[in-house]
Amino acid sequence: MAQQAYATETDDGGSDPGRRENRLRRLASRLVSGWRGDRRIWRRGIVTAAVALLSAAVMAAHSHIPNVIGNLGSLLETFLPWLGLLIPVLLVVALVRRSATALIALLVPAVVWLNLFGGLLTTKSAPGGGLTVVTHNVNADNADPAGTARSVVASGADVVALEELKATAVPTYEKAMGSVYRHHAVVGTVGLWSKSPMSGVRAVDIKLGWKRAMRATVTTPAGPVAVYVAHLPSVRVKLEAGFTARQRDKSADALGEAIADEPVARVVLLGDLNGTMNDRALTAVTAQMRSTQGAAGDGFGFSWPASFPLARIDQILVRGVEPESSWTLPATSSDHLPVAARVKVDTSAS
Repeated sequence: MAQQAYATETDDGGSDPGRRENRLRRLASRLVSGWRGDRRIWRRGIVTAAVALLSAAVMAAHSHIPNVIGNLGSLLETFLPWLGLLIPVLLVVALVRRSATALIALLVPAVVWLNLFGGLLTTKSAPGGGLTVVTHNVNADNADPAGTARSVVASGADVVALEELKATAVPTYEKAMGSVYRHHAVVGTVGLWSKSPMSGVRAVDIKLGWKRAMRATVTTPAGPVAVYVAHLPSVRVKLEAGFTARQRDKSADALGEAIADEPVARVVLLGDLNGTMNDRALTAVTAQMRSTQGAAGDGFGFSWPASFPLARIDQILVRGVEPESSWTLPATSSDHLPVAARVKVDTSAS
């Protein structure tokens, strides 16, 4: 009897590998036992299969969904990665329904989602990169601007862009960051702090009637870099109007024109664009620049809302410099997470 007990249990009281394997086989057998000889497995789950194929079509052809009614296409593109959550739900339904048709159909949205976002599941960051940049929408109603400033300084970034600066809070940020960043400029509600000298500071007209975008040339050890800071207008989701983003879209076009005319070869855009890289409304900007998160990021890098990030609307985009890594920083008192990137400035670029 003792010999039999020893054969079936390990020293720590658990089951041996043979017993665990037998349990797995029995579980698998239970799952498929009802399928054997069941001729209806191909007829059941037609609706589930149709929903799976429809979700695949929506993901694959999202750019063709019109914005005519409530900017539905842009709204969908803002939260496009989350459509992947439908796949495990449909998988459970297919298993419960014992539908082979639904299970096979589910392969289609799974492949489409992985093709679109699979690259974001793994980190692509690399060591190196001589310039670290950070952008943060600090929130005009921030109750602790000094603490937020200290958190940003602790990132060790070489260049920091802040958006949604309240005029009365600007002195607080200047005081908290001044000892580390000797060069800074504030234009309207956006500001730029740099460890390296800055020149050519000016407002960028994004067709708002007030100043929410700027550019400056930062003279890094590897050469000049044109740094743009922008806070595009907010978008709203309203029952009567849908996804209202007309002003945001107009401003994005103006920002894209300004960047296209930039004479400096190396360009970095930092800011809250109120849209994701998938949003077609930002094409004027995104078509000519690379996302550091997409090229070298760690995961999806969602930045808003800070309490439960659902989308990355805070962006670091580059042209003429090489992204090495990109990540989000710990939450501050803002409703956005700060985002950071490390880039390599090519000394051969002019």
